[in-house]
Amino acid sequence: MSAQNGFKRRARAGSVKETLDTIEMDPSHHLTDALRPQMPVLPATPRRPSWTQAVSEASRDSPSSKGLWPDIKTGRWIVVPSSSLTLLVIFAALYVNWAVLASYVTPKLPNPFEPLLFISHRVPGSSDDDPRYQKGYLDLVFIAYHVIVFSFVRQVITLHLFKPFARYCRIKEAKLDRFGEQGYACVYSVFLGLWGLRIMSQLPTWWYRTEYFWLDYPHWDMKPELKRYYLTQFSYWLHQLIVLALRLEKPRTDYQELVAHHLVTLWLIGWSYLINLTVIGNAVFVSMDIPDVFLALSIMLNYLQSHFKIVSFGGFVLIWTYFRHYLNLVILWSVYSEFDLMPESSKHWEPPQGVWMVWWMKWQIFAPILLLQCLNLFWYYLILRVIVRALKDPAGATDVRSDDEIDGKVESDDDIDD
Repeated sequence: MSAQNGFKRRARAGSVKETLDTIEMDPSHHLTDALRPQMPVLPATPRRPSWTQAVSEASRDSPSSKGLWPDIKTGRWIVVPSSSLTLLVIFAALYVNWAVLASYVTPKLPNPFEPLLFISHRVPGSSDDDPRYQKGYLDLVFIAYHVIVFSFVRQVITLHLFKPFARYCRIKEAKLDRFGEQGYACVYSVFLGLWGLRIMSQLPTWWYRTEYFWLDYPHWDMKPELKRYYLTQFSYWLHQLIVLALRLEKPRTDYQELVAHHLVTLWLIGWSYLINLTVIGNAVFVSMDIPDVFLALSIMLNYLQSHFKIVSFGGFVLIWTYFRHYLNLVILWSVYSEFDLMPESSKHWEPPQGVWMVWWMKWQIFAPILLLQCLNLFWYYLILRVIVRALKDPAGATDVRSDDEIDGKVESDDDIDD
């Protein structure tokens, strides 16, 4: 109908394209912004938390005490630093109280708590200038107390030092525990490795003069530092075995090999201590602890994505090869070829006199060291696989092992650890 009849003519609609173009260019239309080209939204870079925040978050994740007695009954004291510290303080306080009060009551009665904190069984008549110690049953008390010491030290270093540092460096959540464990392993290996080197430097066996493993046998009277070092090593490895047995660390695919490694290590420590082969034991310790420093350091640098991780890993491989394989084989060869260098008076079975070396004892010494070398070769195989993968695919080389998560998932890990 025409406009004259009172109706307004509606403009004829154009094409669909023209209609959409009109909508898009109309700033008043509610679809305008949705149809306009959008700038890509970039993900926000996560802010590095402050050190205070990192410490606070790590403390929040730390296991809490249920009370000292419940923690003792359930074994939680192993993972709760406050409970293990309380146990340490209780025994230390009992020692101090006895030392102070008994001097007025029974001054000649020995302090029953002293064997917990200090080594026992001094050789009667040994000089004050060069005191010597022998083994005895009170060594077990020292070991038990120092298992508690390592429980406290491990959790403090792991939970309150390296985990906060890992959070501060924005390491992903799944790797926080592993980073803390490697930090603790690094600290321990540095301390015990340097301590072992110091002791070896005071012995005729320095640097792997293997004939002295046997020439002066039996080595039944120990310098106090050597005895303390040996019992500390046993305490550490016993604590590590407890940690594995209770699955306080996230299990790995080589869990059984690690358990075997700890059992063999405890066998070596206990057996060599029992039959008075502490100088050869010191040599084995040094060959094991020094490469562990560089292993843990390489793993930590890998987690941190440091530019030095390749250099660190290369140095670690060389050091591991020398210490854990070459020196270990040197020790094995000494057991096989130099065993008969010991005095004839030592080649019979007389434990009360500290003499154990009948002919078949040679193989009792050889077997655990050989088994330890086999375990080392297993891990060496994993190391070489990492190198091969890195050469084939430098960008995609990752670890050859995996972590078995508690929920049953398997997550790829970035490290090879001992």
